[in-house]
Amino acid sequence: MKAFKKLYVQVLAAIALAIVFGLVDPQHARAMKPLGEGFIALLKLMLGPIIFCTVVHGIGHIKDFRKLGRLGLKTFLYFEVVSTIAMVVGYGIVSWLRPGDGLHASVLAEAGHGVDKVIEAGAADFSLTHFLLSIIPRTLVLAFVTGDILPVLFVSLLAGGALAVAARPDWVAFKLLDEAQTLVFKMLGFIMRLSPLGAFGAMAAAVGSHGGNTLIYLLRYILTYYAAALFFVFVVLGLVAASAGLSIFRILYVIRDEAVLAMGTAASEAAFPRLVSKLGQAGCDEAVVGFVLPAGYSFNIDGASLYMACGIGFIAQATDTPLPWSQALALLAVMLVTSKGGAGAAGGALVKLTATLQSTRALPLSGVGLLFGIDRILAIATSTTNVIGNSVAVMVLAKWEGLFDRQKFNACARRDDSGSRATLKASSS
Repeated sequence: MKAFKKLYVQVLAAIALAIVFGLVDPQHARAMKPLGEGFIALLKLMLGPIIFCTVVHGIGHIKDFRKLGRLGLKTFLYFEVVSTIAMVVGYGIVSWLRPGDGLHASVLAEAGHGVDKVIEAGAADFSLTHFLLSIIPRTLVLAFVTGDILPVLFVSLLAGGALAVAARPDWVAFKLLDEAQTLVFKMLGFIMRLSPLGAFGAMAAAVGSHGGNTLIYLLRYILTYYAAALFFVFVVLGLVAASAGLSIFRILYVIRDEAVLAMGTAASEAAFPRLVSKLGQAGCDEAVVGFVLPAGYSFNIDGASLYMACGIGFIAQATDTPLPWSQALALLAVMLVTSKGGAGAAGGALVKLTATLQSTRALPLSGVGLLFGIDRILAIATSTTNVIGNSVAVMVLAKWEGLFDRQKFNACARRDDSGSRATLKASSS
């Protein structure tokens, strides 16, 4: 029973019960959806305050702005390189295993239920200019109202930079930020006690809604997509971590609670608040965590990149549409832009894929209907990959910048959950 006190064990048990419940009693399982939605809403409630306190507190203590600029340049170069690799890996694996062969256009009518809503959501005009302008909120307060990460990060960077330039060491602002961080992480601790309940509701509703028939005829693609995600995590991210002298297995052990939470809720944003504190405990400098992690949730969405790349390959095969590598690479280049922002929430990657197909007309838009029925199942791997990818990014960049404490990382990797909670409690007191 001691093991059951661990958070990730509780969440895994809740997921297992939810799968059984969804298969046995789909009607009542679908009624559990508000539990998952409510839990994710509570976590999103904490995103703005946590990002603001962490970023402002971290950058406010930086006096060397050349170091911040160097970190920013390395961060965005890292994001683009790894996201590109994720897309090439996803499209390459789907092209090799070819899970869409044999479905043909006749399946579209069966799988197309509900796709009109997704097409409508994704059909809004997308442009780089519109994306960049959306980062700037109309008012300071509005940045914290919409729930989007980028406007909050933008305001936080401005406030942190201003504090670093103007503040004196005895300013009360630093003490207020310390106390605000303690408060928001205490609130987060209360919310996290509900994570097994939230994971149960989200998974039960997903299995109850999309369990049987969809899984049967699209099982090949589901397995292919999960294989691509596993290859990316253990091979690509494993090599990236090894280049910084870190083990991907030890990183996974450190963030196991957050990865399981993302898996259970199928939303990587659900794990963000805990990742902020966990990565700090694992030896990453607060300034690196505060800058890289929020930026990564909009610019380094590895799981969404995999989702979109695998999706275009699968749709091309299923609709018998020729898609040579030259055209596929051009489409992947477009998706490097369209995948940014908004794909950290459940269903975000599907909407971004739809927007890309709507703007490029490279593939039949009706092919999105094939993914609609199994999006929630795919989102489990997508969100988990997002969390792992951003955690690796923070640790690797902290290591490259010399802002990584190896002793704290080793201690966190060895520590059991009871020790982890004790440390978190101590750091919040």
